[in-house]
Amino acid sequence: MDTLFNNLDIFVDGFRMTFVLFFFAAIFALILGTIVGAMRVSPVTPMRAVGTVYVNLVRNTPLTLLMFFFAFGYPKLGLPDVGYTTLAIIALSLYTATYVAETLRSGINTVPVGQAEAARAIGLPFGQTMSLVILPQAFRATVPPMMSVFIALLKNTTIAAGFSVAEAGTIRQVLSERGEPQLTVLLWVALIFILAVGVLSLLQRYLENKWRVAR
Repeated sequence: MDTLFNNLDIFVDGFRMTFVLFFFAAIFALILGTIVGAMRVSPVTPMRAVGTVYVNLVRNTPLTLLMFFFAFGYPKLGLPDVGYTTLAIIALSLYTATYVAETLRSGINTVPVGQAEAARAIGLPFGQTMSLVILPQAFRATVPPMMSVFIALLKNTTIAAGFSVAEAGTIRQVLSERGEPQLTVLLWVALIFILAVGVLSLLQRYLENKWRVAR
């Protein structure tokens, strides 16, 4: 307990940055992933092709390599300096969006084809068919796997520690310089992550129960 309370400022600052990375990356990944997921099932061949190339290219690229590009390659492109934190959010968003897209695509495939045909029969274009008929049902069907994607995102934020972002992954290094036992520090970090994952699991259960009733 002394390790935690004597260094509470380090733990608070580290996990605050972790949750900032997680929150913004989750929002952007959900938005981008929804768009890409819709493109993957689009009747327009070029849109399907773009969605497929994006998912296969980014998903098969290690997140560390993607983070490395934004940390060291991006500044050499002559683009505006936005800071390592923003670049880490962009990298996490682009990477996680591929998993959101594939999870959502699997949910879209669970929606009966007749519903899309009925929507088209009454004159709804593809965009409205997706947003009003297909996607609401797809999101309900994919709550558990989607939450697993976001739990993975929460854990992936620690990779940003290797690229000058002071989040939970840097706590061990900082406290080792203060002479704190590293094993104790790692156990506290792991415990806090377990508690955060528990909160996401409770959110998953709440959404499942709510949307099960809505059906």
